[in-house]
Amino acid sequence: MSFTDIYSIAGSAMTAQTVRLNTVASNLANADAVSANPDDAYKALKPVFATVYNQSQLSADQAVYPNAEVRIVDVVQSQAQAEQRFEPNNPLANQEGYVYYPGVDVVTEMADMMSATRSFESNVEVLANVKSMQQGLLRLGEGR
Repeated sequence: MSFTDIYSIAGSAMTAQTVRLNTVASNLANADAVSANPDDAYKALKPVFATVYNQSQLSADQAVYPNAEVRIVDVVQSQAQAEQRFEPNNPLANQEGYVYYPGVDVVTEMADMMSATRSFESNVEVLANVKSMQQGLLRLGEGR
């Protein structure tokens, strides 16, 4: 596996986690968005990831080592039902006095945000370590 493969893998993971953080931010921002009917209520977004396997040739004996990147396949809407609340004084209340809130679980979204942040940070560390290894290799040639 070459350094460029490592950069590509870590970069794809960071891109995926950025999409994940964006969907979490959107879900949290709309968690209290009210609508007059359940069909118009905000639907939480969830990214769908897939593994893409690659192969790169490394040595003179043509040894092949697989590597895998992550790709964003889609961003789908949650199937969670809107939460009906009785708020007759709300300007968006229907004739029966109900409004509908998105089925966004704020605690789950916060846990997902922390997980995505940690994954992103881990990949930043991978890139920092690869950079350090490359600099070490360059220093080997300086002694001559």
